[in-house]
Amino acid sequence: MPLRKSARTFALVAVILGLTACAGGKKRPDRPVASSPASGQEKGSRGQAHETSRPQSSRYRHERDGEPTLPAPDIASLAEPVPRAEPRSRYGNKTPYTVLGRTYTVLPTAKGYVDRGISSWYGQKFHGYMTSSFEPYDMYQFTAAHKSLPLPSYARVTNLENGKSVVVRVNDRGPFHENRLVDLSYAAAVRIGIWPKGTGLVEVRAIDPEHPEDLPVAERPQPGASGRMYLQIGAYAEPANAERVRREVQQAGIGPVRIETVASGGRSVHRVRVGPVADVAEADALTPRIRSLGLGSPRVTIDDR
Repeated sequence: MPLRKSARTFALVAVILGLTACAGGKKRPDRPVASSPASGQEKGSRGQAHETSRPQSSRYRHERDGEPTLPAPDIASLAEPVPRAEPRSRYGNKTPYTVLGRTYTVLPTAKGYVDRGISSWYGQKFHGYMTSSFEPYDMYQFTAAHKSLPLPSYARVTNLENGKSVVVRVNDRGPFHENRLVDLSYAAAVRIGIWPKGTGLVEVRAIDPEHPEDLPVAERPQPGASGRMYLQIGAYAEPANAERVRREVQQAGIGPVRIETVASGGRSVHRVRVGPVADVAEADALTPRIRSLGLGSPRVTIDDR
């Protein structure tokens, strides 16, 4: 009898310890599930492996992100990261990887990368949780999430509407919301004026830590010269294909839509574009309508005026 009681006591202690261990580490709020095409391993959209059926607390049910709930440091006094050569992270660089049914490829190098698009930001909801590179996310550091840049890498992000820029260390994956190019930390978003607006038009230009003399310095744009936003549906070698797509989009009542012919690699390429688009909200509204035509998801492009 004493032995049975002792065994029951031991089992009860083991269960309690097991539950304590499960609750002891921080889990990230629910995000879209990513899986590697090769392994099928499930990961959060910002990279941490998890069980999709795990219990949720009220914290995880929050749909909206937010600014700090406690007194925050003076963002203006925080130092930006100094680019330095670093080895690739053991985590977050698997390529290809899949999120929400879409497959992404990680670039072999960040050198020469430059792109323009829509920036979003993330803050309190993820503060202290693991990034895709398995580093804790700190919303008071100048960091960013990107779908294809190697982890870690460095980039200068410039707000095309006001000319403000910040150097960030890219250590996370995302954003996987359609039409978003980069997800900035709260501090980086505040530094360049993306917060509290929520989104903004930006340029992301990679920095080569081995050549600091080439560190790009953004020039402040002239008023009203932030560029026009378009939704590019595709680029076609054959003019007839471009015209067919343009006509299909126009007949669906989506417009204005036009064809732009540009030289690329010694040949003519015919780009089908909708726009200019007034703002991010319009881009978000038009994207599913274009996709419903079976033309795939359009790509946000920003051209100088």
